[in-house]
Amino acid sequence: MSESNSAAEKPAHRSPIKSFVKRAGRMGSGQLRALEALGPIYVVPFTQVLADWPSLFGRTAPTVLEIGFGMGSATAAIAAARPDTNFIGAEVHEPGVGALLKLIDEQALTNLRIVQHDAVEVLRHMVAPRSLAGVHIYFPDPWHKKRHHKRRLIQPDFVRQLVNHLALGGYLHCATDWEPYAQQMLEVLSADPGLRNTWGGFAPRPEWRPMTKFEQRGMGLGYGVWDLIFEVTS
Repeated sequence: MSESNSAAEKPAHRSPIKSFVKRAGRMGSGQLRALEALGPIYVVPFTQVLADWPSLFGRTAPTVLEIGFGMGSATAAIAAARPDTNFIGAEVHEPGVGALLKLIDEQALTNLRIVQHDAVEVLRHMVAPRSLAGVHIYFPDPWHKKRHHKRRLIQPDFVRQLVNHLALGGYLHCATDWEPYAQQMLEVLSADPGLRNTWGGFAPRPEWRPMTKFEQRGMGLGYGVWDLIFEVTS
């Protein structure tokens, strides 16, 4: 975005929230091979029209969207633990996409599809309203500095979009290792009229959400992790 010499020369512009932060990443040879061989099978191209997810998965099943799966280890483990659920993983970083494709191949997972694109746009264009059984948002960037809090993903407007795309009885599951962000998440989610906190506060980690290596390391150092599980009621 170009910058003016004077802030008064043009009105303030609020950048749209994105589900990712751009960062560099190196592709390993195995990830590159996985992208070449498996990408055409498991990576769904981003389009600005609703996707036919039952056709893409080859079956009709409850469908969960994960926003930002990183290197995909937790995503693959959850898909393996819940074979009766279809999982859509939205991630922009190519090394992570390649890594998850390798795990899909190694674990023979058939209930995972990937969209290599900003999840906010994937949700807006490719997912029908009231069609998701769940949404997973694990360890989104906490944007530690106060002046950057507006960049956090969990904001009222975006939560409203999530609720509108979740079926009645569907769930939103967030997790963070940054307590101030956890408190903001709790406040924002609790304020949405279409959500109900299934635990009244923070939730215990479900057995099917594995601890990542990063999370295990943090817990070993005495850091906390906060899960929030809300259900769509209207």
